[in-house]
Amino acid sequence: MQEKQTTYYKTPIGIAEIIGDENGIQSIKVLDDNSISVELLKTEIPEVLQDCVTQLEEYFKGERASFNLTVNPKGTPFQKKVWKALLDIPYGKTRTYLQQSKFLGDVKAIRAVATANGKNPLWIVIPCHRVIGSDGSLTGYADGIWRKKWLLAHENPVKQQSLF
Repeated sequence: MQEKQTTYYKTPIGIAEIIGDENGIQSIKVLDDNSISVELLKTEIPEVLQDCVTQLEEYFKGERASFNLTVNPKGTPFQKKVWKALLDIPYGKTRTYLQQSKFLGDVKAIRAVATANGKNPLWIVIPCHRVIGSDGSLTGYADGIWRKKWLLAHENPVKQQSLF
C-alpha cells in the first residue's frame, strides 16, 4: 500500500492542502483557517506532489487553462461520473446545474448532481466552480461564494475596452 503524502501550497485565495501518492492526487482542498504554520508551507514538496504544485502555480499565474495530472479521487461511481463531466466544461466558461444534469443524461438528477459537485475532492483541478445556478447566480460552492467569484473572474477576466 502506498503511503499518502501531504503538502501545503499558498494560493491567492487560501492555503491548498494537497494529498496523493504514486497512484495520483486524491485530494486538493482549500483551508479556511490560518492554522497552517509557515514551517509547513516551507517544507520540501514530496516528489509525487511536485507536478501538482507546479500546475497550480501556473494556473494562478494565468499560464495554465487545464491540468494534466494523474488523479485518484475517492467517491462513488455516480460522484466520479459527475466529476468526470465537470472536466468537459471549458476554461473560462460556465454551465448551469440543469445543463450539467442534461449533459449526464438525467434532468431529474439535478439535486444529486449538485450534491456530487459539492463533494468534489479536487479543488480547481476538477472545476466544479464553473457550475452556476440557472438564473446565472453563483450558488452552491463549498469553499465560499467569494472564492467561486474569484476563480470565475480569474478564468474570464473582464477586458477593458480601449477608448481610442
